Amino acid sequence: MNDQADRPVYMDHAATTFMKPEVLAAMAPYFSQYFGNPSSLYRFSGEPRKGVDAARRQVAAALGANPEEIYFCAGGSEADNWAIKGVALANRKRGDHIITSAIEHHAVLHTCEWLKRQGFLVTYLPVDEFGRVDPGSVEEAITDRTTLVSVMTANNEIGTIQPVAEIGRVAHDHGALFHTDAVQAVGAVPIDVDAMNIDLLSLSGHKFYGPKGTGALYVRRGTRLENLVHGGGQERGRRAGTENVPGIVGLGRAIELATADIEGHNRRIAAMRDRLIRGVLGSIPDARLNGHPTERLANNANFSFRYVEGESILLLLDAQGICASTGSACSSGSLEPSHVLLATGLSHEEAHGSLRLTLGDANTEDDVDYVLSVLPDVIGRLRRISPLTPPGAGVREVD
Repeated sequence: MNDQADRPVYMDHAATTFMKPEVLAAMAPYFSQYFGNPSSLYRFSGEPRKGVDAARRQVAAALGANPEEIYFCAGGSEADNWAIKGVALANRKRGDHIITSAIEHHAVLHTCEWLKRQGFLVTYLPVDEFGRVDPGSVEEAITDRTTLVSVMTANNEIGTIQPVAEIGRVAHDHGALFHTDAVQAVGAVPIDVDAMNIDLLSLSGHKFYGPKGTGALYVRRGTRLENLVHGGGQERGRRAGTENVPGIVGLGRAIELATADIEGHNRRIAAMRDRLIRGVLGSIPDARLNGHPTERLANNANFSFRYVEGESILLLLDAQGICASTGSACSSGSLEPSHVLLATGLSHEEAHGSLRLTLGDANTEDDVDYVLSVLPDVIGRLRRISPLTPPGAGVREVD
């Protein structure tokens, strides 16, 4: 266990974050005191309705959008499904072609696969060795039948930030809509939907210290979008279901806190990330940093270690009180190598030996020191018993 603190070292914030006390405090009255249905007409619904309206304004302000362009839902996966299916189905008479990238979250990739089974055409754009989409490849792939381009703002595994403004401009030049999965980016990257040419944007509360099971979809005014959830008239008739008022209020407060000082927050987190990267690459031979060296999320450090399995790394780190990931949380139980790492050109062996460390607000320099003191020995132990390790491969001592 970590000698520096009476707690595990949690470095898996890309999977989920803890809820900040200020967020929980904002939510608390809506569980009991203001429990009314915000869509009812009597006065008891007034406070819940005010809470939802305030949260809508908070989310809109964080994105540079208008409140009436924000629709609450149950998370990033639903928002991705709604954006992609909704645009495809609503605009099918105009076109049946969708463009996305090879490294999207499965909420996007599986949705596109579903649309292919309905007769739509989908183009999966390649990425370079750093996981970046070239806007020129969008230009080459787009046709007069393309209705939607969907490329994430920042990758959930390797942290690479995409040139979304340029991609959105290409889409608009050809009359297509642009959607971005910003689940990992909100709170970490400044977002302005107008400046970035974004028509639809997905976000999820639990990625920026808000409650799980909450999300929102930004939809530019005038965008044709088929409903995903049918039933009542909630969310101005676009998303049925009684509103999760405590969750929505928490989402609003969390995004307000997360976007209050992105530059200052990133400075502190990136300093720890960079020291972590230098320490790992300087102490462990045959280690590789995955993702773009500079255009990456401030909290993300993703490595590949030759001759070892990522699952084994996690188990030994967990025994030492360190929580990390081999890739996206949604696929961490899979034995298949990361589709993101394979798309950047890594071999199956290299992709299998990946480790994602993502820092958060509670992490300290002591946490970084502890990881750097433990990880070289973990990799060394695994390499000594691996049949893939060539003679002489080992681990340098940490200074």
